[in-house]
Amino acid sequence: MDEQALLGLNPNADADFRQRALAYFEQLKISQDAWQVCAEALAQSIYSDDHIKFFCFQVLEHQVKFKYSELTEVQQQLIRETLIAWLQAQMLNPQPEKTFIRNKAAQVFALLFVTEYLTKWPKFFFDILSVVDLNPRGVDMYLRILMAVDAELVDRDVVHTSEASYYSALTLEARRNTLLKDTMREQCIPSLVESWYQILQNYQYNNSELTCQCLEVVGAYVSWIDLSLIANERFINMLLGHMSVEVLREEACDCLFEIVNKGMDPIDKTKLVESLCQVLQSAGLFSIDQEDDVDFLARFSKLVNGMGQALIASWTKLIKNGDMKSAQDTLQAIEAKVALMLQLLIHEDDDISSNIIGFCYDYLHILKQLSALSDQQKANVEAIMLAVMKKLTYDEEYNFENEGEDEAMFVEYRKQLKLLLDRLAQVSPELLLASVRRVFNTTLQNWQTTRFMEVEVAIRLLYMLAEALPVSHGAHFSGDVTKATALQDMMRTLVTSGVSAYQHTSVTLEFFETVVRYEKFFAVEPQHIPTVLMAFLDHCGLRHTSPKVRSRTAYLFSRFVKSLNKQMNPFIEDVLNRIQDLMELSPPENGYQALLSSDDQLFIYETAGVLIVNSEYSAERKQVLMRNLLTPLMEKFKVLLEKLMMAQDEDRQMALADCLNHAVGFASRTSKAFSNKQTVKQCGCSEVYLDCLQTFLPALSCPLQKEVLRSGVRTFLHRMIICLEEEVLPFIPSASEHMLKDCEAKDLQEFIPLINQITAKFKTQVSPFLQQMFMPLLHAIFEVLLLPAEENDQSAALEKQMLRRSYFAFLQTVTGSGMSEVIANQGAENVERVLFTVIQGAVDYPDPIAQKTCFIILSKLVELWGGKDGPVGFADFVYKHIVPACFLAPLKQTFDLADAQTVLALSECAVTLKTIHLKRGPECIQYLQQEYLPSLQVAPEIIQEFCQALQQPDAKVFKNYLKV
Repeated sequence: MDEQALLGLNPNADADFRQRALAYFEQLKISQDAWQVCAEALAQSIYSDDHIKFFCFQVLEHQVKFKYSELTEVQQQLIRETLIAWLQAQMLNPQPEKTFIRNKAAQVFALLFVTEYLTKWPKFFFDILSVVDLNPRGVDMYLRILMAVDAELVDRDVVHTSEASYYSALTLEARRNTLLKDTMREQCIPSLVESWYQILQNYQYNNSELTCQCLEVVGAYVSWIDLSLIANERFINMLLGHMSVEVLREEACDCLFEIVNKGMDPIDKTKLVESLCQVLQSAGLFSIDQEDDVDFLARFSKLVNGMGQALIASWTKLIKNGDMKSAQDTLQAIEAKVALMLQLLIHEDDDISSNIIGFCYDYLHILKQLSALSDQQKANVEAIMLAVMKKLTYDEEYNFENEGEDEAMFVEYRKQLKLLLDRLAQVSPELLLASVRRVFNTTLQNWQTTRFMEVEVAIRLLYMLAEALPVSHGAHFSGDVTKATALQDMMRTLVTSGVSAYQHTSVTLEFFETVVRYEKFFAVEPQHIPTVLMAFLDHCGLRHTSPKVRSRTAYLFSRFVKSLNKQMNPFIEDVLNRIQDLMELSPPENGYQALLSSDDQLFIYETAGVLIVNSEYSAERKQVLMRNLLTPLMEKFKVLLEKLMMAQDEDRQMALADCLNHAVGFASRTSKAFSNKQTVKQCGCSEVYLDCLQTFLPALSCPLQKEVLRSGVRTFLHRMIICLEEEVLPFIPSASEHMLKDCEAKDLQEFIPLINQITAKFKTQVSPFLQQMFMPLLHAIFEVLLLPAEENDQSAALEKQMLRRSYFAFLQTVTGSGMSEVIANQGAENVERVLFTVIQGAVDYPDPIAQKTCFIILSKLVELWGGKDGPVGFADFVYKHIVPACFLAPLKQTFDLADAQTVLALSECAVTLKTIHLKRGPECIQYLQQEYLPSLQVAPEIIQEFCQALQQPDAKVFKNYLKV
């Protein structure tokens, strides 16, 4: 072997050596006989370096996995002998191999097993067992090989094939694996089970590592072998014995879990679980001590969960089968485990608690199905409820300022508890409501002296009731009187207690979330609105010391104001005055750290807009307020734009452009308040927004930071087209002219939707403007599309594809809005050029989305111009170009009917042909029959069939014919 290259296998080798080693590995993989050198090195222990040994196994693995069938009988025999020789050497070596080498060797053994067991090596396991006997090193390898075999046969986490051929390979592999397992069950599983028993018996007291490995093997295989081989007295007694041995009990737990998890007859399953429970209980394992080893208790909790769910599955089957006596016995067995379940659920370690939630959830599902609950069952429900309430509580260690992995896990755990709470509500809504009310009232009475986590959870429970006790449209305060009264009392307590001032972010946020969730409360008791508004506006909310609280509150405040609508009337001007400083545009140079980020300010501007528009003021007053809101933005904008024009430093330019963009965005956001009922015109605000337009449009001619500025102004124009309607039209021509100056693919792609919006909305009103800018826009598009790009530049290719789509979408909008004269009036040469681009789009580019659009354009043009009175020469164009396009496009190799978009393109192609027939009548059929189709060497009977389908009155018939 290339010793120099092998030096690169060491993790500490420098990059050049490592590169050389990788190249050498690739070379050996391709080589015909390099694997033999590696096999020899392994069989004769030529190398002592671990990385070289691992490397040799990798080469061998590649050979077995991908090139085994190319080997001769003798070579295949050599690989088998190499592995057995290596295995024999393991028992004589003074030191065991490193774990990573043993695992890799086991993988190679397993690959060989999968390949050879059914044909050439039926004695695979017996050969290995005869070599290893009970030698600890040999047993270790034997168990690793068994785990690797199980992973190949069962473990679906292992993806063995590339994604493309994944599913077909999967079915082949599944069939092969089934055959391997069936053969193993017949030929060797009983012997393997016997070997496991011997290993466990031999090593349980003197080699915990091997014992645990063996238990892992039993747990893995139990899912697909005959359960009676394991679930019998001698095995179970041994496993139960291991439950009392500290170093073995975690693996024993997992092993018992797999046994319990195995599908079997419901009555037998109940007997099995009950017999296990008796022994575990008499061993004292059912009394949980908080001090116990948490790792073991997490596994034990999973086992108890498995037993509980297994019994519930049995109960469900027995009920279904109508065996009420056995079902009752099983239910008693389930009830007997609830006390243990509760001990685990309430455990302070969340992993232990989380592992038992499945059993708890399923148990509640049973209770939900019973017609009446016994006193004990009611007590169980209450105990689960109290446990959930306790476990929802944050602990002291939770880091609110810098949430990491532990915090994320607790958030997930809380979601599981929420599901339990929802299920509790289905079993006993009255009990849940009463329990939450009790906890809530007790806590809020003394919130000043109560720890933050208890206050937070009390409010959180009230918040969670909204989903746990569902109603339509949040109508929690009408209907069921008991429930409405209880929720109303709690909400009143929440908003009058002063708890919003609690000095902890979690409590503050929970307060605001709950207030917004129960916004309908303020329709019933509007007297509390000022208190809550003040909480939002002062140091509790938008002026809180925590940026996280300020940010979330900005969003919640906007929701709160929107939901209250008319009830905000008395407070509008006061609120607008109080939020004024929060809306200041903070320019980059003043170094002042604004309270809210620009994203948060968007919500405040939207809120201000909503307050003004929804108010009961006159249109004049609304206009004054809106002008007060937007004038500071316009003034700042003018100043900043001048500064940008003079700025030299690029960072400063970027900061100023961002700030200008924010100003446009804020003005745009205020317009979200208008609706069909409250239009800009009705509110008397048109003039203010037209002033904004006049202020913002000059930014389009700024040569610096074009992309940022154009994007902001373009978005504002989109909004104004909706809000100002035709009043916006005078601004469009100059805006378009600026946006078309030295623009790139992306600019055009984003500009075209604006023109489409104007065209679709105003139609003939904008016809003169469209006729004027049609060719300049097309020239700009063609110029960008014709720019040379590097062959491998994927992003440039994608940008061009998107621009091409946008261009065709523009033509579709123009033709679809009844404005084909815009194209017709461009002069014969230009019209022809445009038509050819559409033909090209339909046929030449393998982009089904664009092709579909092109056929829609063509059929529209045929419909408009294809009759006897159409433009001169268009009928010729139809026969020379449009008809051939309808045949050439589907005949392209890239036209893939397995793709949904392509099917749609074909459908539009069919519509185009139908439209041609509709407009040209028998002449079209004659052309197809006598000229065009014969020129393609189409058989006469197929031509006949095609023309018949085309003449069918039902368009679907022809579409389906074309598909076939």
